[in-house]
Amino acid sequence: MDDGGLSKLQARFAAIPKDVQDAGARSALKQAEKMAATMRALAPEVSGDLKRSIEVTPGGRSTPAYSQPGGSSVVPTNAAAVTVGNVDVRYPHLVEYGTVKAPAHPFFWPAVRLHNKKASRAIKSAIRRAVKKRGTS
Repeated sequence: MDDGGLSKLQARFAAIPKDVQDAGARSALKQAEKMAATMRALAPEVSGDLKRSIEVTPGGRSTPAYSQPGGSSVVPTNAAAVTVGNVDVRYPHLVEYGTVKAPAHPFFWPAVRLHNKKASRAIKSAIRRAVKKRGTS
């Protein structure tokens, strides 16, 4: 059965030493926390529920139900996800994009765009350092 190369990719990931994987995962989590902090700073303050619904989920765990983007899902190992919304806060997309009666107050995607390149560089750097450290020990 053709899995589109998924099994080959999974085998390559499995071959990466655990300490290198952990370094990437720690860096991803740290960068996700920074991104979430920016989202909280940009989110409009009304009751504070929207800001409190912004969560960082580490790899291997499930994102909150009704969170956006994508609802509840398991975050891949060695990754981190930033979501907004939960069972009680189901309106983040209406705030982000606006409605006919309310203007848009973007906070999610501006934070993603602001942090994405820096986060990618930081994660790659952490992995390179772990590989280099592994080679010297």
